[in-house]
Amino acid sequence: MAPLSLPLSSVLKHRDCLQRATIFCNVLQGLQHRPLKSRLWKRNLGAVAHGVGQLLSDQPRAINYAASACCSSSDAQDMTERLWSVYKETKRQTEDLIPVIATNSVNPDTIFANNEMSLRDIEIYGFDYDYTLAFYSRHLHTLIFNIARDILITNHRYPEGLRKYEYIPNFAVRGLHYDVQKALLMKIDAFHYIQLGTVYRGLHPVPDEEVIAMYEGSHVPLEIMSDFYGKSSHGHTMKQFMDIFSLPEMTLLCCVNDFFMRHNIDYEPVHLYKDVKEAIRDVHVKGIMYRAVEADIEKYICYGEQSHAVLKKLSEHGKKMFLITNSPFDFVDRGMNYIVGKDWRDLFDVVIVQADKPGFFNDRRKPFRRVTDKGALLWDRIHRLEKGQIYKQGNLYEFLRLTGWRGSRVLYFGDHIYSDLADLTLKHGWRTGAIIPELRKEIKIMNTEEYMHMMAWLQALTGLIEQMQVHRDPASQAVVEEWIREREAMRAQTKDIFNGQFGSLFRTYHNPTYFSRRLSRFADIYMASISCLLNYDLQHTFFPRRTPLQHESPFWPEHSPAGISVSSPFHRVDGN
Repeated sequence: MAPLSLPLSSVLKHRDCLQRATIFCNVLQGLQHRPLKSRLWKRNLGAVAHGVGQLLSDQPRAINYAASACCSSSDAQDMTERLWSVYKETKRQTEDLIPVIATNSVNPDTIFANNEMSLRDIEIYGFDYDYTLAFYSRHLHTLIFNIARDILITNHRYPEGLRKYEYIPNFAVRGLHYDVQKALLMKIDAFHYIQLGTVYRGLHPVPDEEVIAMYEGSHVPLEIMSDFYGKSSHGHTMKQFMDIFSLPEMTLLCCVNDFFMRHNIDYEPVHLYKDVKEAIRDVHVKGIMYRAVEADIEKYICYGEQSHAVLKKLSEHGKKMFLITNSPFDFVDRGMNYIVGKDWRDLFDVVIVQADKPGFFNDRRKPFRRVTDKGALLWDRIHRLEKGQIYKQGNLYEFLRLTGWRGSRVLYFGDHIYSDLADLTLKHGWRTGAIIPELRKEIKIMNTEEYMHMMAWLQALTGLIEQMQVHRDPASQAVVEEWIREREAMRAQTKDIFNGQFGSLFRTYHNPTYFSRRLSRFADIYMASISCLLNYDLQHTFFPRRTPLQHESPFWPEHSPAGISVSSPFHRVDGN
């Protein structure tokens, strides 16, 4: 890549060589973050990478020759034409790569690794219930929203006009932050920066200028962020929504805010937040949601047969299994009867309900209580956790003492990054697997030709801007500014393709989201659903890809000699 200090004429003199290297580097650097490449793609990538390596190795000679042959021009029109010539050539070369890029698809059923882990070392498998073994249809969020909305009206005396608001399925995404005092919902990246364009008051975006004025920029200081579990407490003004069940809560907050603003009603945002939080809690704690799901289980639960197949596979291989969930026994029993059958308890060595996670992992004071089949609580002291029995509450320290299941031979799956996984990996050394149902939808979007084309050109255009920004004459600056505007428009499009309001769950433009940062820290592996385990044998080792640091070469040998990714059992995804 040409040094930034070189004049434009030097770059243009050998643009065929240098621009090809630049575009290939930019495109490939972005694509190396895409796992599960096909054999065909691996061969193409290897060939292209080799070609780029050759181009880069020839740079010093080309640059020296260009410098000696340098000629300057003060003609602004000529400068503009030259810049646009480079732009068109870069775009042409990007478009030539699209057919090769399009052969690369990510299989939505892949398990992705943040940390190296071998299933041959795992002897005990643990599971959460909701959104881990039991997956729910879109009807459940509508149900939670409607019940909580009605609780606000009936119990908290909110305006009757709120009944006109219906749940908006695609409004919010998980991992967002809510400023309790300012009543703003927003997406924050891994570096605590607000993604401008994703700040909402009610159901409408807040102008960037207003956001910058309120926060004196776009950075959110650590001291006003939520606590470790994403809650707003101890003077913190931010709440992070990490639970899938929180999607209707975020939507309800925005709908009530919208109603108050539309009707010019003066209200206290802190009271609103607490009232909505309490209404959502009542939906769960008072059993309203549980009774509704139990009454029409086929409407609300899906993917049952896949979870059953996973449990059966593990059982047949002699693995120990346990269940730790915050849900009550009757609700879990009804769901597991539907998913697995009446003998579901035979699969598990230990079943714990109403565990009160994350307190279960930290609070040593709560002892276990045995629950009868009819839901009655027994008072006798628990000296061992028996297969076929149901236990309530308890704590992890007592669980470890009674079972002896410690360390990295235990793998626990859950959907909540904080409540399910964080303490286990930080304090107890268990291996952890995050279930991210949204992953499947996002991967399908990433596999579209529209998205691949958009990202390839965005990467190439960014590289072009980076190279040409050194030219400070007005004509060059005008062209570069036009490219920057095009890049900004494309970045907005890459957000909207996932979600019109908040974009991808995993990225804020080029940075990881705050959600992604916590996911990579607290989960050894992650996947769209527990059924992904069916695609791997129980001797499989998951390897995280060695993606380059900013100061490292992007051409790491991340593939085996045969061209097969060692972390995936799939060769190619072709829709069959």
